[in-house]
Amino acid sequence: MLKITDLVKSYGSGAPVLKNLDLTIEGESVVSIIGSSGAGKSTLLRCINRLVEPTSGSIVLNGTELTALRGRQLRAARRKIGMVFQGFNLVDRLTVMENVQSGRLGYISTWAAIMRRYPKEDIRRAYELMERVGIAQYANTRADQLSGGERQRVGVVRALMQDPEILLADEPTASLDPKTSEQIMGLLRDLAGELKLPVLINIHNVTEAKEYTDRIVGMRFGRIIFDDLPSALDEEAMERIYSGSPHADRGGDLREAS
Repeated sequence: MLKITDLVKSYGSGAPVLKNLDLTIEGESVVSIIGSSGAGKSTLLRCINRLVEPTSGSIVLNGTELTALRGRQLRAARRKIGMVFQGFNLVDRLTVMENVQSGRLGYISTWAAIMRRYPKEDIRRAYELMERVGIAQYANTRADQLSGGERQRVGVVRALMQDPEILLADEPTASLDPKTSEQIMGLLRDLAGELKLPVLINIHNVTEAKEYTDRIVGMRFGRIIFDDLPSALDEEAMERIYSGSPHADRGGDLREAS
C-alpha cells in the first residue's frame, strides 16, 4: 500500500507545486492522475521515488517511510519502485536485453554490470517478460531500431525487472500514436492484475484514463479535487479539473461539492 499524507513540494519562495496532498493506493488497482499542465502530476510521481525531494509530508510504501531514507537505504527502496517514462529513457546503442537488464542494476555488482554478466535467472526472467509484452524477438536488437511502441514495452519490462512493489508511469503514451497508446494502456492494466501490482499513471488522455484505469484522481493547482471511479468523471468534474471553477483550488472532494 502507498499512503501519502500532507505532502508539500515547494521550489524556492514561489507557491507550492503540491499543497498538503493526501492519497492512498491499495492492492492491484490501476490509478490515473489527470489535470492540466502545471497541476503537479509529474512532481507527485517524482516525489514518490525521490527523484524530487518533498518539502514536507509523509510517503509510506508498504510500511517504509520513503521521505526518511538516505544513501544505501534510499537506493534499496528505489528498487521497489518501478518507473516508466514518457521519453522511454533507453540507451539507444544497447540491445533490448541490455536495456532490460539495467532494471537489475540495484541487485548485481558493479563489475557484473560493466562486464554484462547477468545472472541466468535474470536472463530467464527477462525473456519471460519480453515474451509477455511481445518483444522477445528483439532481444538482440539495438534500442534505436525499434518503434515507439516497442521502445515503451522495453521500458515497461525494464521497470518490471526491478521486481517492484508499485509501478509509476509518467505520461507513458504521450509520444505514441492513438492505437499504440491504447495497446500500452491495456498492457499496463493487464500486468497490474497478473502481477498483483498497483500502478499509478500520470496521463493527459482522459478517454484512456476512463477506459483503462480503475480510479481517477484529478489535480488542480497542486491539490486533489477529484478522486473517484471513472464513471463519476462527468462534465462538472472535468470543468473543475481543467477550467478551474471558483472552488477548484480549495482541496474539496467533487462528491462534497455536487
